[in-house]
Amino acid sequence: MQNDFISRLRQRLAGFFPTAPISVYLVVMTTVITLPLIIFVGYLMLKLEADERGDLQREAVEDARAVSRNIDRRLQEMATSLNLLSQFPELEDGDLSAFHKRVSESLQKQGLYVIIATADGKQRLNSRVPFEQPLGNVPPDIKLSDVIAGGRTAVSNIFFGNTSKEWVFNVMRPLPRALSAAGDALIMTQNARDLMGLISTDGLPPGWSIAILDADSHVVSSSAPDEIAAGTAFGHSDATGLMRSFSGSFEDQNGIIYAYSQLPGWSWKAVIWGPADNSQSALVSTWRKMMIGSFVLVIIAIAGAYLVGRQLRGSIRELVDMAKRIGEGEIVAPIDTKIKEANQVAVALSNASFDRSQAEDRTHLILHELVHRSKNLLTLVQAMMRQLARENTTVPEFQKEVDHRLRGLGMSISALSEVQWQGLPMRKLIETHMNVFGTAVDQVKLSGEDFMLSPEAAQNFGLIIHELTTNSIKYGALSRKTATVELSWTRKVEGDHDQLTIDWNEIGGPAAVAPTRSGFGTTIIKRHAESSFSANISMDYSEAGFRWTLTAPMRHFLTQKNTTVLE
Repeated sequence: MQNDFISRLRQRLAGFFPTAPISVYLVVMTTVITLPLIIFVGYLMLKLEADERGDLQREAVEDARAVSRNIDRRLQEMATSLNLLSQFPELEDGDLSAFHKRVSESLQKQGLYVIIATADGKQRLNSRVPFEQPLGNVPPDIKLSDVIAGGRTAVSNIFFGNTSKEWVFNVMRPLPRALSAAGDALIMTQNARDLMGLISTDGLPPGWSIAILDADSHVVSSSAPDEIAAGTAFGHSDATGLMRSFSGSFEDQNGIIYAYSQLPGWSWKAVIWGPADNSQSALVSTWRKMMIGSFVLVIIAIAGAYLVGRQLRGSIRELVDMAKRIGEGEIVAPIDTKIKEANQVAVALSNASFDRSQAEDRTHLILHELVHRSKNLLTLVQAMMRQLARENTTVPEFQKEVDHRLRGLGMSISALSEVQWQGLPMRKLIETHMNVFGTAVDQVKLSGEDFMLSPEAAQNFGLIIHELTTNSIKYGALSRKTATVELSWTRKVEGDHDQLTIDWNEIGGPAAVAPTRSGFGTTIIKRHAESSFSANISMDYSEAGFRWTLTAPMRHFLTQKNTTVLE
């Protein structure tokens, strides 16, 4: 099952890849490698951008908290001043004129003014104006009655002062009952514009602004560049609805980041806002440069891959041309390219063309030799047929003798074909013919240094060995289990004379009797041996057994390229 799945997968993948030049595949491979890297770098840049936005929002929250702490300190100072003023003896004595004179001199330099009002809102003292000047009621929007009822110090929303003729705010503190003769509440007022000194835009990203909002989200004070007039409702109404917690930050759909912080113990809050893009100009510049550089690198990589592909394609085409010429039978010389592997293939193709040429020459030689040897075999077979036809009177006897001789000749040819007609070792030729006769091979004792017979010598000597063995099995030593045959060969070199002597000696068999007529067997072991090897043949028929000896020049047994005895 697993092999079938792998096979199907390979078939699908093979169909997925079209046939295309190698340069196209290199360009695609380069693109496949580089684009994921660029995408990954882009992802890292987006992640960095998100982290930068997160860091920006956290820093903006810290800035909002710092501003809120500055405003809180001012309001706390005003609340502390009210607490100290409530302890002045002039209030206990109800001497408002002396109190007015004392506080107006000390607070006016700081831009602070004091108001004493009753629970119904009527002003009894206002340090902004002379003591004798008639006064009206405090604005109802400051909710003075709620402050008196609650018994705590509070800050009012921003309002336009009738006396000051500009936007102001109040910090209000209820007076103890012991001071009711003076009034019910002590109020310290300050112009809203005086808070500008507490709002610093240092350290903020370019284009960011700061504003202080009252409980109704009206601007108490704000900074450039998006400066909002005091008393104006904060224009980002959707943003104010999201400022529900004590402090925090968020980004709206327009890419504006807001950070806010509630003043602890007060109803005001500090807000910082600005575009996220302006704060990330360096990151955007880096992002732009990185993308431009990445695409330039991709183009360079693709161009490089295309050039490499052209180089590979040129080398491969040269190799293809070499292969075509080899197919046409040429001997080709190796080409020299810029690619080492292609050069190695070129050398291999060149060697293959040379080997092929040699193989073709060898094949032609073998075919020519085959024709020549086939003629010789046919001539030998014809002579064999004529001789056997004269000796045998019946067809069955003729067929039997022909089959017997052809089998011996066939064994020599079969043994030679196994070695591609390169010749046979002397000992192997003898053993090949002996093995046909079964256990008779155990009665033959071989001795002599082995050497390589030429193909012609192997054929001719094979016929002789086959005939000697046949005659011995019929009439000689091999017809008895206790008898033996000693087959030996010796080589004798004297000067320019190199002679080989082969001796067939039967021992322990019946007495040898010379034939009364010369048959085909005698023709083979004498006449054929003499003519084939230019040999001297002696045959001894004695009581001890038959003995056959051949003496001939060594050159008739050896191939032209092999004139040495095998070790």
